[in-house]
Amino acid sequence: MNSATEVFQPLRADDPRTVAGYRLAARIGAGGMGRVYLSHTQGGRPVAIKVVRPELAEDPAFRRRFRREAEAARRVRGAYTAELIDAEADGNPPWLATLYVPGPSLSEAVARRGPLPVPAVLWLMAGVAEALQNIHGAGIVHRDLKPSNVLLAADGPRVIDFGISLASDTSMGTATGTAIGTPQYMSPEQAQAGEVSTASDVFALGQTAAFAALGEPLYGDGPSMSVLFRIVHSEPDLSRLPESLRPLIARCLAADPQDRATPAEIVAACRQRLGKDADAGGGPAVWREVAGPEVVVPAPVPQPTSVHTRPLTPHPTAPGPMVWQPAPTPPLTPEERRRRRRRTALIATAVVTASALVLTGLGWSIMDAADRVRKREAAAATSPGPVPGAAGSASGGAKASGAAGSASGTPKTSPTPSRPPAPHPYPMVRLSEENSIGIKEPVKREDRAGDIRLECGTTQCELVSETSVLTMLYADPGSGNLDTCGRLTKASTQHKLPLAAVAPGTEICVRHPSGDIALLVIQIKSVVRLKGLPDWITADMTVWRAA
Repeated sequence: MNSATEVFQPLRADDPRTVAGYRLAARIGAGGMGRVYLSHTQGGRPVAIKVVRPELAEDPAFRRRFRREAEAARRVRGAYTAELIDAEADGNPPWLATLYVPGPSLSEAVARRGPLPVPAVLWLMAGVAEALQNIHGAGIVHRDLKPSNVLLAADGPRVIDFGISLASDTSMGTATGTAIGTPQYMSPEQAQAGEVSTASDVFALGQTAAFAALGEPLYGDGPSMSVLFRIVHSEPDLSRLPESLRPLIARCLAADPQDRATPAEIVAACRQRLGKDADAGGGPAVWREVAGPEVVVPAPVPQPTSVHTRPLTPHPTAPGPMVWQPAPTPPLTPEERRRRRRRTALIATAVVTASALVLTGLGWSIMDAADRVRKREAAAATSPGPVPGAAGSASGGAKASGAAGSASGTPKTSPTPSRPPAPHPYPMVRLSEENSIGIKEPVKREDRAGDIRLECGTTQCELVSETSVLTMLYADPGSGNLDTCGRLTKASTQHKLPLAAVAPGTEICVRHPSGDIALLVIQIKSVVRLKGLPDWITADMTVWRAA
C-alpha cells in the first residue's frame, strides 16, 4: 500500500475540479451519501473533502441535520480522531473537510496481513476508546464505528466518518424508527431501532477489536437479518479470541448497556495489560508494523498562473554585443497579491459593464434603423407619385420595402433549451411487506397500492412493480443519475428485481409509465427468510418528474 495508485483514483469527467476554493487532486472513494476527494490546505496539508450527493442536498431536513452534525463535530479534538477543519452546510452541494490520514483502514490491514497480534489489539482498543472519549465529550454518538472507519496511521489509530452520526441532544429526525449503522457492528438496542447511547459505541468497539483479533466479524457474515438476530438473541462466542483479550471484550459486549465498560475504563485496562510498554511508548513500533509502508500522497494541484510580460533589461556579455534578457520578477507580497486580486475584479466588472453598454447601444441602433425604414415605407405609400428629379426612386423603394419587411416581420427566435427536471429527494424510505412506495405523491404509502412492493417467498425476497420497470446498476457506487437511469430503463421490460445480490450502496433505477425516473440507493437490507422476523429494506430515493 505504498503507491498512490492503490489508494487514489484520478478525477472523472463528472467530478468537480474545485470545492469552495479547495483544488481537488484525486478521488478517494464514493458511497451512498456522496464522494470523497483529496485536496490540500493553503499550507499544503492533505485533507479529505466529502461532498454530499446533490439529491440529498435538496432535502431541507437533511441540510439541517448536516449543519447540526458539522457544528458538533467541530468541537471534537483529540490525538485519535481526524479533525474537522471546514464545512459548509449551505453549500451547493454541502461539503466538509477533515484532515487526511495517510494509512490503511483496519479492514484493509487485516485483509492484507491477517489478524493483529495481541499488543496491537490492545493499542487499538486504547486509541479508539480515547477517541470515543473526545467524541462523546462533544455530545456526539458515532453510531457507525467499524473497522473501515478506523484508519491506522504510523503513530496510532484515527476514528473517522461522522457522516451518519447524530448529536446526542437532537432528535432522530428522518431516521426515526430506522436502525442506522452497519449490521455486523450494531449493538442489540441499535439492531432493534431502540434508544442509542454512548454505550452503543462501546459495543461496536468490542466488535471492532474482536475483528482485529480474529480477522473476521465476531457474529459472522451472511444476510443482515441473520447477523442482527444473532446479536440480539445470542451470546457472543469468545472462545476463539486470545485468552488475555476475552475479559475486556466481554465487558464491551454486555447485553445491558449499563453493564458495559466506559471508554475511560477501557483505556485503563489496556494500559494495565500492556504494562511497561505503555509507559515506554511502544505503540509507534507496533503501528509501523501493522500499517505497512507509508502512503504516497499526490502533490497539491498548482494554482493557475497568468502570463505577464516582463520588462527587458540589458545584460552585457563579454565579448560581444549587448544581449537583452528578461529581468527577474520579484515575488509578490501578500498585500500585493490582495491588491492584484482587487484590481482584477474591478477590471472584470468594467469589462462586463462596457460589454453590456455596447450591446445595449447596438440594440438601440438596430431598432432606430428599423423605425426609419418603416417611416420611409409609410411615406412612399401615401405619396401621389414620384418626385421629379428623384432618379432611381423605384429601385430604392423596392430595396427599402424589402428592408422594412425584414425588419418589421416576426423575428425568428431560436428555441429555448429545456431545463432538466429537478430531483426530488426522499431519504430513508422504508419498504416492508406491509407497505409500498409510490413514484407519484404520496411516496410513502402505508398500503400495498403503490408502484413498488417488497414480496418475499420461501427462499428470497424481490422488488415487484406492476407499473414501472426496474434495473440494477453494476457500476461504481455514486454513478446513478438521471441520464444513466433514463438510458438503462428505456428499453427495459423487467418488473421484478431479486434482492439476493443487493447490498448497502446498491443503486436501482426505476422508470414510471408517466416518464418519471427514480433512483433507489439501498442503505439497509434486512431481507431473509427467518420465522418471526420481519423483512424490510431502507433506501434513499430520488425522483425526477416528467423526465
